[in-house]
Amino acid sequence: MTKQVIVTIGREFGSGGHEIARKIAAKLGVKIYDKNILDEIAEQKNMETGEMRALDEKPRGWFGSRRVRGHTNSLQEHIAKMQFDYIKEKSQEGESFVVVGRCAEHVLKDHANIISIFVLADKDVKIERLKRTDGMDEKEAVREMIRRDSIRKAYHNSHTVSKWRHPETYDLCINSSRLGIDGTVDALIDYINRRIEEMD
Repeated sequence: MTKQVIVTIGREFGSGGHEIARKIAAKLGVKIYDKNILDEIAEQKNMETGEMRALDEKPRGWFGSRRVRGHTNSLQEHIAKMQFDYIKEKSQEGESFVVVGRCAEHVLKDHANIISIFVLADKDVKIERLKRTDGMDEKEAVREMIRRDSIRKAYHNSHTVSKWRHPETYDLCINSSRLGIDGTVDALIDYINRRIEEMD
């Protein structure tokens, strides 16, 4: 890829957003950044990834955390900032990549070649997907969808001035229920290629 392109993917739990991101990265021939960011940060800083993963994409815990003169003792915020800095560093190095979540559309909002996408899906389609991919029953799927999306919303909205899932936050929102995973990937690749053609 001759031009630097960064695609950010926000997603509802169960929408297939992560699979879509992975397939887009493969078609574009670029890296995907998700939880693997923590592995790379841990290697750089000689840290363990276990606790970092447990707090990944989690909003700041109010109990026991304090902010004094712009500094915080919240582990969630420290982990988020390390990931934000990592994404910024990769963008400044000129690398093209796909990044899943991590408020990337906000963190990189001033980058000229960012394409921000949000993937949602119909409730019944998400339930069936979670039954198939995670072995959940319907009640478990609904409960986990509510829980995980609530966490993602709180995480996103605590680190940005934009709102998670709101259309104005992203360049494009797409319902993966309409075309299925592969059809959605094809539609997004077409959109991304059209955007690339218009980039300076």
